[in-house]
Amino acid sequence: MKFHLPAFGLSLLLCSAPALKAEDWPQWLGPKGDSVWRETGLLKVFPDKGPPVKWKVPAGWGFSGPAVSGGRVVLMDYVIREGKPDANPGGRTAIKGDERVRCFDAATGQELWSHSYDAPLNLSFPAGPRCTPCVSDGMVYSIGAEGHVSCLSLADGKPVWDLDLKKTYNVESPIWGFATHPVVRGNLLYLRPGGPGSAVVAVDKKTGKEAWRALTAKEVGYAPPVLMEHGGKEQLIVAHGEAINSLDPETGAVHWTVPFVPSYGMAIMTPRVAGDYLVMGGIVKKSIGLKLKADLSTPDIAWEGTPKLGISPKNSTPVVDDGLLFGCDADGELRCLDPATGERLWTTDDVLGSTPNSGTFFMVKASPHWVIFNELGELILADLDPKGYKETARAMLMDPTSPGMGRKVIWSHPAFADKCVFARNDKQLICVSLAAPESAP
Repeated sequence: MKFHLPAFGLSLLLCSAPALKAEDWPQWLGPKGDSVWRETGLLKVFPDKGPPVKWKVPAGWGFSGPAVSGGRVVLMDYVIREGKPDANPGGRTAIKGDERVRCFDAATGQELWSHSYDAPLNLSFPAGPRCTPCVSDGMVYSIGAEGHVSCLSLADGKPVWDLDLKKTYNVESPIWGFATHPVVRGNLLYLRPGGPGSAVVAVDKKTGKEAWRALTAKEVGYAPPVLMEHGGKEQLIVAHGEAINSLDPETGAVHWTVPFVPSYGMAIMTPRVAGDYLVMGGIVKKSIGLKLKADLSTPDIAWEGTPKLGISPKNSTPVVDDGLLFGCDADGELRCLDPATGERLWTTDDVLGSTPNSGTFFMVKASPHWVIFNELGELILADLDPKGYKETARAMLMDPTSPGMGRKVIWSHPAFADKCVFARNDKQLICVSLAAPESAP
C-alpha cells in the first residue's frame, strides 16, 4: 500500500477553501442523489471556442466519476502494470496494477495526496474502478473494482479503515466488477457485497464494523441503494438481479419485495422515485413502474415495460423533473417518460447522432439549461420539456479512450460544482468553467 502527500500539500489544502461556499457534488448523482445541479450564474451558450478549461491533470484508467467537496476533487483511477483492458462483454480478462484514490485542489488541479494499493483485476471490461467516491464528514469512502473498500481522511488521505468485500463475505466479484456506489446516511455506510443474506450491508462509517445485513440474490447487480421518503417514512430501496426491495435504513428489516429480473443480472440504473411512482429498468428492454403505498405495504405494479413502453437503461440513470422522467435508454436514445404509465412522450437520437450498442450519456438538470455529457466526450446544453429536446450548445471536451463495444467511449459521470464541470477519461481529469461572464470570479 502506498501513500503520497506533497510537502506543500497540507498547507495548500488548508488554504484552498473558497470564501463563499457553493454546493458540492460529494457523491454519485450529486448532494441529494437526484442529478440536479442547483448552481446559478451558468452559461446560457458556449463561447466560440467552447467553455474555458481551467485546468487538466493526468489520470489513469477508470470508469469512476469524480466527487467534489470543500474545494477538493476526489478521483479513483488505475495504473496498469501488466495486461490490456479489453472489452469482452462475455468473459473476464485479468490485468495487474494499482488502484488509486487521489485528491486535487478544485481551483488549481494541484494534487494534494494519493493513496494506492495493489489491485489485480479479473473482470469483463477491466479498465479500472467503477464507483464514484462518497465524501461525508471529512472522510472519503471508495470502492475498488474487486471490492476493496477504503475510508480515508479527506484532509490528508491517511487510511482510517478498509474492508475487503470478497474476503469478508466470501463472494466472487460480479463479472463487471463491484459498481454499486457507496451511500451514506447518518453514521451508516451502505455496501453491496452479495452472497447469502448480504446483498446489502450497513457498516458504521467511522469504523467499518457491520451494523446489519439483508437480502439474498444470485446476481447482486450494480445499482446503488437509494434513500427515499414516502408517506412520511424513509426507506432504503435496493434493486438486485432478481427484485426491487424496500428496507428499513436503520435495521435492514424488509418492508416489501417485488420481483424484477433484468437479463444477465444487469440491474444498473439507480431506481428513481417520481411522486407516488418508483421506476426501475434494465436490459433487455425490461422496465417496471410501481405505485407506492404510504403504509409501507407492497406497491402495486402500475405498468411493465415492452419494446414500445418504459425505459431500460444500461449505463446511466434517468432524471426526474416536474413529474416526468428523462433518460438515456439502452442504446443512447433520449426519452421522456410518464412514470405513472410508462408512456414515452418523445424520443430522440440527437444526443449521440445514432444509437450504438450501449450508447451512453449522462445528464443533470440545471438552470437555465440541462447539461449532458456523452460518451464521445461532448458537453451539451439543452432544453428538455414534455414537448421535446432543443439543443442550445455543444462542445468537445476530451477524447473517448476506453474500449467499449467495438469503439472508444467515455463511460464516467462528471461532477458539477463551483460553476464547473469535472470530467475524466483514461488519460486526464479536467475542470471546465460554465460560469457566466458576470458571475466568473
